[in-house]
Amino acid sequence: MALSITNLKKGTIFQLNGVPHRVMEYSHKVMGRGGASVSVKIKSLIDGKVLTKTFHGNDTVDTADVSNRPMQYLYSDNKFHFMDPSTYEQFELGAETMEDKAGYLKEGDNITAQFFEGRIINVELPKNVPLKVTYTENAVRGDTSTAITKDAKLETGITIKVPAFIKTGDLISVDTTTGTYRERVK
Repeated sequence: MALSITNLKKGTIFQLNGVPHRVMEYSHKVMGRGGASVSVKIKSLIDGKVLTKTFHGNDTVDTADVSNRPMQYLYSDNKFHFMDPSTYEQFELGAETMEDKAGYLKEGDNITAQFFEGRIINVELPKNVPLKVTYTENAVRGDTSTAITKDAKLETGITIKVPAFIKTGDLISVDTTTGTYRERVK
């Protein structure tokens, strides 16, 4: 099915040269007699490459048949392994696709996987994930009066900045889109 270029709003998924892409930025320009053009910044859902593309006038693109399914993260070796909790079918995704998301996944976590033509192409993490602090320096008495931050190593191996009052063993909420501390989980 063809999709008009004016329908390419932010977040829209479409197919370009047989590869599904998501629109990250959208800009519509109308030029006097020349007609309209649409500039989009798009990200490939297969390899993660970001492109800038301009479409003109009556151009159309194909819709991409991308479906979402709940999955459970199992483990990683050279690839990341997931399981459909209803059918117990297992899928794997390459490490290059998971680069920026790997630090927010623990074994057994539930995520949403995106499928294209029967294979997993991407995973959507929850907005916030609870992670345990495995190591951080102790706060120095008197340093807690202002917004002082320190490094904290989390159970998945990533290191983020946290407020001075966070201690080793605390459970904190981390924003998966920015990789920043949100709050201490009680």
